[in-house]
Amino acid sequence: MASSNYTAEQPWYVALLGLAEHFRTSNPPNIRLCIHCLQSIFNFNPPPHIEARTHLQLGNILLSYAKNTDIARSHLEKAISHIDDVRFESASVLAQVYTEKQNQPQNAKPILLKGIELSQQAPYWHCRLLFQLAQLHTSEKDWVAAMNIMGMGADYAFSVRSEYTRLLFMLSKGMIGLISKNISCVNEAMTQATHLIESFSGSPLHKEYLKVFFLVLQVCHYLMAGQVKSVKPVLKQLQQSIQTIAHNHSDDEPVVSNAAEMFQWLPKEHMCILVYLVTVMHSMQAGYMDKAQKYTDKALMQIAKLKFMDSNPLLSSFQLMLLEHIIMCRLIMGNKSIAIQEIFQACHVCQQQPRLFTTHGSQIHTLIGLYAMSMNCMEAAEAQFITALKMTDGADLINFIKLNLAIVYLRTSRQNELLGLLDAINPETMPTASHTLKAASYYVKGLQFFFQANFSDANHLKSIIVSVMSVDDTAFQLTTADVTTMICFAIILVVACDPSTRAVPLLGGLPR
Repeated sequence: MASSNYTAEQPWYVALLGLAEHFRTSNPPNIRLCIHCLQSIFNFNPPPHIEARTHLQLGNILLSYAKNTDIARSHLEKAISHIDDVRFESASVLAQVYTEKQNQPQNAKPILLKGIELSQQAPYWHCRLLFQLAQLHTSEKDWVAAMNIMGMGADYAFSVRSEYTRLLFMLSKGMIGLISKNISCVNEAMTQATHLIESFSGSPLHKEYLKVFFLVLQVCHYLMAGQVKSVKPVLKQLQQSIQTIAHNHSDDEPVVSNAAEMFQWLPKEHMCILVYLVTVMHSMQAGYMDKAQKYTDKALMQIAKLKFMDSNPLLSSFQLMLLEHIIMCRLIMGNKSIAIQEIFQACHVCQQQPRLFTTHGSQIHTLIGLYAMSMNCMEAAEAQFITALKMTDGADLINFIKLNLAIVYLRTSRQNELLGLLDAINPETMPTASHTLKAASYYVKGLQFFFQANFSDANHLKSIIVSVMSVDDTAFQLTTADVTTMICFAIILVVACDPSTRAVPLLGGLPR
């Protein structure tokens, strides 16, 4: 574990370290004895670099196998005082403790900033800490700060002659722009990245990784605008790139000589699932429900296989997003009993990863509300939509929920409640850049005229809807996408509602 030549001269250190590793890797692990061996090292008054590394090892062991994060934090704070890479690794882990374990991000920021300041001569740790700080700002929705950090990272990568990592920072900046709907930032990042990827002279496999990242963002960018036609050639390129990566053998992985290039956006297995996900997204938006179900099934099967070997929480995020999509498919196709079973599965995924309910709780309540609408249970639908509204501050999701809530009030002849919503869902004033959301609001307004027997105005709005949606030959649907360290996607499909039938909700893969 320790890299110093000191270890060769100190058999006691090698012996204790070896014993600790033996107990850690035993089946089952004997963590108590592992910790006891590591603590025994301090009895020999080891030099500072050995002492710091041992504190770091104890901190990591306690975080992985014990529940007392305070003791782990104490060891990490002692390790951070040393001057080599141990300091930077300790800073990274300690910041994670404050952010993820103790919900104290305000304590993590100064640690990361100090680490970034001191790591100028350690390219790997400097870039890693920059990524970590940007992720922290993103989780707090401080988009400007996050994009500034990514810009700093791109400049630093350029200074250490790493075009690969420079592009990772640049594309990550574009990804944050997509999340925050900062279109000018997205366009700037994507334009710069296009030329740099075309002229990239590094490893061919690195180039494919960058192309996949770039093409995923481009597909999301088009789908957020409802441009289904424009997506097709880009999606085809994306599928070709992922095939190239999927057929690559581990022996062909690029040899990294620049420490600043020891990064990968996603493991290739996760990239394959992500491509399935954006394919499902496009299929639903284009109205190909059978194709969407086919690729969802493939992706969920792949996730199930990976979960046996990989505990990465990103897999649960992908699983939940795919379930959101397949639930929409079931409701659109009329398979309501399967839909409610899959809603239960989505809840189970959130139960396994509680943090997901923080980000997806509103969507799940909206899904239950949509299911209740499809079953004509209007009171239950209203209750779910109101709960969902309380759990989100996403403008598009709020608009989407209110549009469905308006349909509930229309179907139950609750004019007072409907009047309270009309200003918020007025197509002329709705605060959204999505022409599909605008079209959906025209649809609800037309539905209102229809229930009032004002058929001429209803017919006029139908013409407006057709005009709005003919921009890209898009099916009548609401669309949005939310991209994180990860990526969240959404699709919404509006289904006509005839007053002589059961209520059909404004269906969707849920804006964020």
